[in-house]
Amino acid sequence: MDEQYIINSDEQLTELIGEANEFIKEKPCQALEPAMVEFVRRAPLIFLSTQDARGQADVSPKGDAPGFVHVDDDGALLIPDRPGNKLLYGFRNILKDPNVGVIFVVPTMRETLRVKGRATISNDPALLETLSAQGKPALLCTRVEVDECFFHCGKAMIRSKMWQPDKWQRYDDSLLVSQISRAMELDKDMEKVIEGELEKNYREELY
Repeated sequence: MDEQYIINSDEQLTELIGEANEFIKEKPCQALEPAMVEFVRRAPLIFLSTQDARGQADVSPKGDAPGFVHVDDDGALLIPDRPGNKLLYGFRNILKDPNVGVIFVVPTMRETLRVKGRATISNDPALLETLSAQGKPALLCTRVEVDECFFHCGKAMIRSKMWQPDKWQRYDDSLLVSQISRAMELDKDMEKVIEGELEKNYREELY
Protein backbone atom coordinates (compact mmCIF):
# COMPACT_ATOMS: atom_id res chain seq x y z
CA MET A 1 0.00 0.00 0.00
CA ASP A 2 1.35 3.41 -0.99
CA GLU A 3 1.78 5.42 2.22
CA GLN A 4 0.96 8.73 0.55
CA TYR A 5 -2.65 7.58 0.28
CA ILE A 6 -3.08 6.49 3.90
CA ILE A 7 -5.78 8.50 5.67
CA ASN A 8 -4.71 9.69 9.11
CA SER A 9 -6.98 12.58 10.05
CA ASP A 10 -10.65 13.31 10.53
CA GLU A 11 -10.35 16.26 8.15
CA GLN A 12 -9.11 13.99 5.33
CA LEU A 13 -12.02 11.61 5.85
CA THR A 14 -14.56 14.42 5.75
CA GLU A 15 -12.99 15.91 2.64
CA LEU A 16 -13.13 12.57 0.82
CA ILE A 17 -16.51 11.26 2.00
CA GLY A 18 -18.40 14.42 2.89
CA GLU A 19 -20.54 15.41 5.87
CA ALA A 20 -23.52 13.38 7.04
CA ASN A 21 -26.80 15.27 6.77
CA GLU A 22 -28.48 16.51 9.94
CA PHE A 23 -31.11 13.75 9.86
CA ILE A 24 -28.41 11.07 9.94
CA LYS A 25 -26.48 12.85 12.69
CA GLU A 26 -29.59 12.74 14.88
CA LYS A 27 -30.03 8.98 14.30
CA PRO A 28 -28.22 7.53 17.37
CA CYS A 29 -30.30 6.98 20.51
CA GLN A 30 -29.18 6.38 24.09
CA ALA A 31 -31.79 3.67 24.71
CA LEU A 32 -33.64 1.10 22.65
CA GLU A 33 -36.82 2.52 21.14
CA PRO A 34 -39.89 0.32 20.48
CA ALA A 35 -38.96 -0.33 16.83
CA MET A 36 -35.50 -1.41 17.96
CA VAL A 37 -36.90 -3.76 20.60
CA GLU A 38 -39.05 -5.32 17.87
CA PHE A 39 -35.98 -5.71 15.65
CA VAL A 40 -34.20 -7.53 18.49
CA ARG A 41 -37.23 -9.80 18.83
CA ARG A 42 -37.08 -10.71 15.13
CA ALA A 43 -33.31 -11.27 14.94
CA PRO A 44 -31.95 -14.85 14.79
CA LEU A 45 -28.34 -13.70 14.36
CA ILE A 46 -26.05 -11.16 15.98
CA PHE A 47 -22.37 -10.26 15.84
CA LEU A 48 -20.78 -9.33 19.17
CA SER A 49 -17.59 -7.25 19.09
CA THR A 50 -15.16 -7.15 22.01
CA GLN A 51 -11.56 -6.08 22.54
CA ASP A 52 -8.81 -7.35 24.80
CA ALA A 53 -6.56 -5.41 27.17
CA ARG A 54 -4.18 -4.62 24.30
CA GLY A 55 -6.98 -3.15 22.19
CA GLN A 56 -7.07 -6.09 19.75
CA ALA A 57 -10.60 -6.55 18.45
CA ASP A 58 -12.61 -9.74 18.09
CA VAL A 59 -16.08 -10.44 16.68
CA SER A 60 -18.20 -13.48 17.52
CA PRO A 61 -21.41 -14.57 15.76
CA LYS A 62 -24.24 -15.81 17.97
CA GLY A 63 -27.49 -17.20 16.68
CA ASP A 64 -30.67 -19.04 17.61
CA ALA A 65 -34.40 -18.83 17.05
CA PRO A 66 -35.71 -15.27 16.54
CA GLY A 67 -35.98 -13.53 19.89
CA PHE A 68 -33.15 -15.49 21.50
CA VAL A 69 -31.76 -12.16 22.72
CA HIS A 70 -34.03 -10.66 25.36
CA VAL A 71 -34.49 -7.06 26.47
CA ASP A 72 -34.87 -6.73 30.23
CA ASP A 73 -37.02 -4.25 32.16
CA ASP A 74 -34.15 -1.74 32.21
CA GLY A 75 -33.70 -1.86 28.44
CA ALA A 76 -30.50 -3.91 28.56
CA LEU A 77 -29.76 -6.77 26.17
CA LEU A 78 -29.58 -10.31 27.54
CA ILE A 79 -27.50 -12.49 25.21
CA PRO A 80 -27.49 -16.24 25.98
CA ASP A 81 -24.45 -18.42 25.43
CA ARG A 82 -24.83 -21.94 23.98
CA PRO A 83 -22.25 -24.73 23.56
CA GLY A 84 -19.39 -23.67 21.30
CA ASN A 85 -15.67 -24.07 20.81
CA LYS A 86 -14.84 -23.13 24.44
CA LEU A 87 -12.11 -20.71 23.41
CA LEU A 88 -13.86 -17.98 25.47
CA TYR A 89 -12.12 -15.12 23.66
CA GLY A 90 -15.10 -12.78 23.92
CA PHE A 91 -15.80 -13.50 27.58
CA ARG A 92 -12.17 -13.03 28.56
CA ASN A 93 -12.14 -9.75 26.64
CA ILE A 94 -15.23 -8.52 28.50
CA LEU A 95 -13.54 -9.27 31.82
CA LYS A 96 -10.71 -6.91 30.78
CA ASP A 97 -12.78 -4.32 28.88
CA PRO A 98 -16.59 -4.24 29.17
CA ASN A 99 -17.15 -2.03 26.11
CA VAL A 100 -18.83 -4.01 23.32
CA GLY A 101 -20.60 -3.53 20.01
CA VAL A 102 -23.48 -5.61 18.66
CA ILE A 103 -25.03 -5.86 15.19
CA PHE A 104 -28.46 -7.49 14.85
CA VAL A 105 -29.42 -9.11 11.53
CA VAL A 106 -32.93 -10.09 10.42
CA PRO A 107 -33.39 -12.18 7.23
CA THR A 108 -35.02 -10.26 4.34
CA MET A 109 -34.68 -6.93 6.19
CA ARG A 110 -32.14 -4.63 4.59
CA GLU A 111 -31.38 -2.53 7.65
CA THR A 112 -29.36 -3.77 10.63
CA LEU A 113 -29.41 -2.57 14.25
CA ARG A 114 -26.15 -1.39 15.83
CA VAL A 115 -25.69 -1.17 19.59
CA LYS A 116 -22.80 0.06 21.72
CA GLY A 117 -22.74 -0.67 25.42
CA ARG A 118 -21.07 -2.12 28.50
CA ALA A 119 -21.22 -5.83 29.16
CA THR A 120 -21.26 -8.01 32.24
CA ILE A 121 -21.33 -11.81 32.43
CA SER A 122 -23.76 -13.70 34.67
CA ASN A 123 -24.45 -17.33 35.57
CA ASP A 124 -27.56 -16.56 37.65
CA PRO A 125 -29.57 -19.82 37.41
CA ALA A 126 -32.93 -18.04 37.25
CA LEU A 127 -31.73 -15.76 34.47
CA LEU A 128 -30.20 -18.63 32.50
CA GLU A 129 -33.48 -20.52 32.77
CA THR A 130 -35.40 -17.61 31.19
CA LEU A 131 -32.96 -17.83 28.26
CA SER A 132 -33.51 -21.57 27.74
CA ALA A 133 -33.66 -23.18 24.30
CA GLN A 134 -34.57 -26.76 23.39
CA GLY A 135 -35.26 -27.43 27.07
CA LYS A 136 -31.76 -26.43 28.18
CA PRO A 137 -30.81 -23.25 30.06
CA ALA A 138 -28.18 -20.92 28.65
CA LEU A 139 -24.63 -21.61 29.78
CA LEU A 140 -23.99 -17.94 30.54
CA CYS A 141 -25.66 -14.59 29.92
CA THR A 142 -23.97 -11.49 28.57
CA ARG A 143 -25.91 -8.43 29.73
CA VAL A 144 -25.28 -5.31 27.66
CA GLU A 145 -26.28 -1.97 29.13
CA VAL A 146 -27.03 0.20 26.11
CA ASP A 147 -25.08 3.43 25.64
CA GLU A 148 -25.92 4.12 21.98
CA CYS A 149 -28.04 2.44 19.33
CA PHE A 150 -29.24 3.15 15.83
CA PHE A 151 -30.47 1.50 12.65
CA HIS A 152 -27.84 1.15 9.93
CA CYS A 153 -29.01 1.77 6.37
CA GLY A 154 -29.56 -1.20 4.05
CA LYS A 155 -27.06 -0.41 1.30
CA ALA A 156 -24.61 -3.17 2.33
CA MET A 157 -27.37 -5.79 2.17
CA ILE A 158 -28.60 -4.44 -1.15
CA ARG A 159 -25.15 -4.43 -2.74
CA SER A 160 -24.29 -7.89 -1.41
CA LYS A 161 -27.66 -9.33 -2.56
CA MET A 162 -27.64 -11.13 0.76
CA TRP A 163 -31.35 -11.91 0.79
CA GLN A 164 -31.63 -12.93 -2.88
CA PRO A 165 -31.31 -16.74 -2.96
CA ASP A 166 -31.02 -16.79 -6.75
CA LYS A 167 -27.75 -14.86 -6.37
CA TRP A 168 -26.23 -17.21 -3.81
CA GLN A 169 -23.18 -19.29 -4.69
CA ARG A 170 -23.58 -22.83 -3.33
CA TYR A 171 -20.59 -24.39 -1.56
CA ASP A 172 -20.42 -28.01 -0.42
CA ASP A 173 -16.89 -27.98 1.00
CA SER A 174 -15.82 -26.95 4.51
CA LEU A 175 -12.99 -24.46 4.54
CA LEU A 176 -12.66 -25.01 8.29
CA VAL A 177 -11.91 -28.70 7.70
CA SER A 178 -9.56 -27.76 4.87
CA GLN A 179 -7.64 -25.39 7.15
CA ILE A 180 -7.40 -27.98 9.95
CA SER A 181 -6.27 -30.64 7.50
CA ARG A 182 -3.55 -28.41 6.11
CA ALA A 183 -2.33 -27.35 9.56
CA MET A 184 -2.14 -30.96 10.76
CA GLU A 185 -0.84 -32.31 7.42
CA LEU A 186 -3.66 -34.84 7.21
CA ASP A 187 -4.32 -37.08 4.23
CA LYS A 188 -7.69 -37.16 2.46
CA ASP A 189 -8.96 -40.10 4.54
CA MET A 190 -8.30 -38.27 7.81
CA GLU A 191 -9.82 -35.12 6.35
CA LYS A 192 -13.04 -37.09 5.79
CA VAL A 193 -12.91 -38.28 9.41
CA ILE A 194 -12.57 -34.71 10.67
CA GLU A 195 -15.44 -33.62 8.43
CA GLY A 196 -17.62 -36.41 9.81
CA GLU A 197 -16.79 -35.47 13.41
CA LEU A 198 -17.61 -31.84 12.72
CA GLU A 199 -21.00 -32.75 11.25
CA LYS A 200 -21.71 -35.00 14.25
CA ASN A 201 -20.85 -32.14 16.59
CA TYR A 202 -23.19 -29.82 14.69
CA ARG A 203 -26.02 -32.38 14.93
CA GLU A 204 -25.61 -33.47 18.55
CA GLU A 205 -24.10 -30.56 20.48
CA LEU A 206 -26.00 -27.42 19.47
CA TYR A 207 -27.63 -27.16 22.92
